[in-house]
Amino acid sequence: MTVAVEVRNRARIALDESAAAAVLAAAFAAEGVSEGDVGLAVVGRAEMARLNAAHRGKPEPTDVLSFPLDMRDPLPGDLPRQLGDVVICPAVARAQGTPLEHLLVHGALHLLGYDHEADDGEMIARQQQIVEELGARAARPA
Repeated sequence: MTVAVEVRNRARIALDESAAAAVLAAAFAAEGVSEGDVGLAVVGRAEMARLNAAHRGKPEPTDVLSFPLDMRDPLPGDLPRQLGDVVICPAVARAQGTPLEHLLVHGALHLLGYDHEADDGEMIARQQQIVEELGARAARPA
């Protein structure tokens, strides 16, 4: 059982795809999700602005968008879980000073149904906790 991540780097920037996939998988594991498929798209400012306008009515680029599918819904039989897609714009993240790991965890939590605009800080607190756990793991000697 594993979370499979398909990365599409449409911004054509330098990206450690295996590290990004590992962060996403770790975020899902922290939430008790050990299997499923997720897409990660890395896009530029113009594409992110188009997506944000089309899906949120905001015609400017943002740092991360999530498009959930199965979330935590029970699935019949042996159907594979389709978690959804996370779209990140590293150019916006850099301008904001937001680390990539934060965007990936944020996007993963949205795919699982978290909503920081409606939960009184629960999502952001959980995001910070997962990021701190990831940092602690990375800092441990092998």
